[in-house]
Amino acid sequence: MMNIYDALQGITLKKRLYFTWKHDIRFKRDIEKKSEEDFLKEVQLKTMDGFIKWEKTSEYKQLLMLLLDSKVSNDFEDIYNIVSKQAKEGDEKSIRLFITLQKEIQAYAKVASKQFDTTPSKHVNDESEEEDDLDLD
Repeated sequence: MMNIYDALQGITLKKRLYFTWKHDIRFKRDIEKKSEEDFLKEVQLKTMDGFIKWEKTSEYKQLLMLLLDSKVSNDFEDIYNIVSKQAKEGDEKSIRLFITLQKEIQAYAKVASKQFDTTPSKHVNDESEEEDDLDLD
């Protein structure tokens, strides 16, 4: 399954820079997000018009869906932690919800484990490619 970082590698540099800027996808969290003016200077454009037009395309919408999918995963973890805590405190609704979540997580984990069940040399190649992809800022 493709993730947002893989998908971003398949688009032009200016579009990639715009998408990561607009959605604040940064690895260096200690540096402030660039202003619109600074962003335009970086990509050597005078207006955002081309990017605004691009936002109406299916390519942009597909990237947005991949980004939202990763955010949902983070939210799912937060919800799991809340439900787990409440279930441990004895809340009956939370206990039932926790059991349901546990079953869903186990099903997803089974699928995910198949994704990572490859030869050791494949893992080495994937890791080096991922490290190369981190330089989006």
